[in-house]
Amino acid sequence: MTDAAASVENKPVTAPENEAMAWDSKARRMVVLWLPLTCFVLILLFPFYWMTVTAFKPDAELYDFNKFNPLWISSPTLDHIYHLLFKTSYPSWLWTTMMVAFGATFLSLLSSALAAYAIQRLRFKGSQYVGLAIYLAYLVPPSILFIPLATMVVQLGLFDSPMALILVYPTFLVPFCTWLLIGYFKSIPFELEECALIDGATRLQILRQITLPLAVPGLISAGIFSFTLSWNEFIYALAFIQSSENKTVPVAILTELVTGDVYQWGALMAGSLLGSLPVAIFYSFFVDYYVSSLTGAVKE
Repeated sequence: MTDAAASVENKPVTAPENEAMAWDSKARRMVVLWLPLTCFVLILLFPFYWMTVTAFKPDAELYDFNKFNPLWISSPTLDHIYHLLFKTSYPSWLWTTMMVAFGATFLSLLSSALAAYAIQRLRFKGSQYVGLAIYLAYLVPPSILFIPLATMVVQLGLFDSPMALILVYPTFLVPFCTWLLIGYFKSIPFELEECALIDGATRLQILRQITLPLAVPGLISAGIFSFTLSWNEFIYALAFIQSSENKTVPVAILTELVTGDVYQWGALMAGSLLGSLPVAIFYSFFVDYYVSSLTGAVKE
């Protein structure tokens, strides 16, 4: 190596060069990370912002964009929320939706936990194919199933009853929840159950006292999934419920707050906003369990 080359390699980096390198790194990070993330957040949150703004706008601001800014509220009002809570059956719709969501979630978790444990732990012949078949049932579109299900609901005398939705919703909740819990049960060491079997515990005791306590994050994840789908489901609730007092929130705000070609936009957005709050609160309490359960379900 010549003296000139050695002097070039040993030349210290000057302050302007350090600043240029730092600027390039910041610019690259801005373009690669922050700009796409900002666009994603704006696109994701803008519908909720518009819904909130519309819910608190008076009618004069909703229909006159020449005088009022469509993205801002000049004179906030609670008239739409008051109309929704005291001049419609919204509290009854909200109670029915909550009752259906919790009932369908409970039945789905109970069935999915038993099915997932049997497929993963009992190891009977063809258990893997049974698990795959259960998951494939989740891929069947609800628009195809609701016609035969409607016939069964009418024959059982459950038409126009919330119980019809509680019994029907597990048909599309159980397959996915079972697949999710199968993946989570795989992450629980089988040696724990072998020790319990040696000590004389039965399968039900093992499931109740060992497996399910360890699978709480997976159960919470499946519960969040079931609760959210039950809360927002539209096709079955529209087909099986006719009376106004038994309707769920997604169906009621569309069918009861639209009269002919007149849309009560303020009440519609207020109903959507209030209807989304329980799901958002539910997620905020259990989001950590939800992420950890998904990690445990797919790492196998």
